[in-house]
Amino acid sequence: MKIKIGLGSCGIASGGKKVMDALKAELQSINSDIEVESTGCIGMCFYEPIVDVIDGDKVFTYGNVTEKMAKEIVESHIKDGNPIDKYIISTSDKPYPILDKQVRIALKNCGRINPEHINNYIENEGYKAIEKVLKEMTPEDVIEEIKVSGLRGRGGAGFPTWFKWNAARQSKGNEKYVVCNADEGDPGAFMDRSILEGDPHALLEGMIIAGYAIGAKTGFIYVRAEYPLAIKRLEIAISQAKSRNLLGDNILGSDFSFNISIKKGAGAFVCGEETALIASLEGERGMPRLKPPYPAQSGYFGKPTNINNVETYANVAWIIRNGGASFAKYGTDKSKGTKVFALAGKIKNGGLVEVPMGMPLREVIYDIGGGIKGDKKFKAVQMGGPSGGCIPAELLDTPVDYDSINKTGAIMGSGGMVVMDEDTCMVDMARFFLDFTCKESCGKCIYCRIGTKRMLEILEKICAGKGEEKDLEELEELSYSVRDGSLCGLGQTAPNPVLTTLKYFKDEYIAHIRDKKCPAKSCKALISYSINKDKCTGCTLCARKCPTGAISGTLRNPHAIDQSKCIKCGNCKTVCRFSAVTVE
Repeated sequence: MKIKIGLGSCGIASGGKKVMDALKAELQSINSDIEVESTGCIGMCFYEPIVDVIDGDKVFTYGNVTEKMAKEIVESHIKDGNPIDKYIISTSDKPYPILDKQVRIALKNCGRINPEHINNYIENEGYKAIEKVLKEMTPEDVIEEIKVSGLRGRGGAGFPTWFKWNAARQSKGNEKYVVCNADEGDPGAFMDRSILEGDPHALLEGMIIAGYAIGAKTGFIYVRAEYPLAIKRLEIAISQAKSRNLLGDNILGSDFSFNISIKKGAGAFVCGEETALIASLEGERGMPRLKPPYPAQSGYFGKPTNINNVETYANVAWIIRNGGASFAKYGTDKSKGTKVFALAGKIKNGGLVEVPMGMPLREVIYDIGGGIKGDKKFKAVQMGGPSGGCIPAELLDTPVDYDSINKTGAIMGSGGMVVMDEDTCMVDMARFFLDFTCKESCGKCIYCRIGTKRMLEILEKICAGKGEEKDLEELEELSYSVRDGSLCGLGQTAPNPVLTTLKYFKDEYIAHIRDKKCPAKSCKALISYSINKDKCTGCTLCARKCPTGAISGTLRNPHAIDQSKCIKCGNCKTVCRFSAVTVE
């Protein structure tokens, strides 16, 4: 019998370490020699901390485990052999629906192995691919297999991976480099972090294979410093791989040598752009450079460089082991394989999922994600992070693939899905994302530096109830100017949230400007709180919780709100047990 507990960032934040300590203490009290192992996040973040009890070929998964529950699990399940059904969320015989519909390739080992033990990775076909490559394949064979797979870059652009590798291989130069872009900066995105925390060797193996394919001896992982757990496990993995002669000189006795080092980024969103990343890697300020030349011709210190993100590399070893055709059988004609998505926002089952390309958005959000919190009405989903767009309810049947998503005005991006419900103001949502990109602009080009600022000012003006009809025309004109005139992908895609909300939710903009109303009742300047005298019982709770003393009234008598003092914090509505507070 084995016990595993999810100790990815989400598991730790939910109290996973305390649960682990409780499990160990209780096992010690019954003189059990069962070890408690840590693993990464399996994707069901909404159930963390998660504990797996593995008994032979049967797996019992407990969710939202507390210290008290941990003691019960040991006493009842481990000691007496009686699983506690009320705590169990999934079994090997009846997997949880969020896992049942997935095809896990990049996430194959996440939540299943101990990421700090290389033996666990090796026991699950780890490093078999590099062994195959070194013994049976030429670099050209490797690139051809990647070509057959149809793997496209999972970082956002969707560029064919084999083409980038081939370009780097064909570029002249004795020194070449492999770079992993682990600078995951999209709000609501945590796909790469989870792979780094849950299966770091998959990334290393993919990079080693890429190095062999393009003729490189050196690799860099550019990871944001805000991912300390990911960095720790990467460092452990690199050390372990070196000790097994899987990294370093003459790997597995061959004439191929490859080393990997880690570069900690400072958290600049623009460094997700490959030329800005290279600049930062070289010790310069992270600012984009003109292309061409492309990194495959002139990258790190002017040498041929291949850059892919974490998820792209995490697919490589599986493709080599199973063949490109096995990967290509998933997905669509132009979007092969699977894609990892981070479900966030107003969704019941927030977390990570990996699904075949082409699955409709509706199925991802409702069948896997469980639908909208509180069973409220779905309004839109933001795809592609700050650079993406908002896809409305009428397009919920859009297949999740590069071309179909692009047609909506959004982009696939790295895989963030931020779900919004009926209470979300789409004007304010556009303002939020534009505020992010405006702050993250490196300032190198005028269109991005100044254009996004002017766009943000217009959106703030509209949200404040001071908008004019002419603002919409100016906002759209600025959007196209910034898109067409910006140097890099940050500026070129920054207007997407604005353009898609103008396209699909223009009525909300009109309501803000003409009626001075926020239909979602979200923008503070355009709403007011009042108390329904027929529903108010005079419990005084709202008055006691009001931070400005705006609510007056006596015990057991209806209360009233002084609008001149009200700061629209919403405390009164939150605490009212009788639904007496209304928002207009």
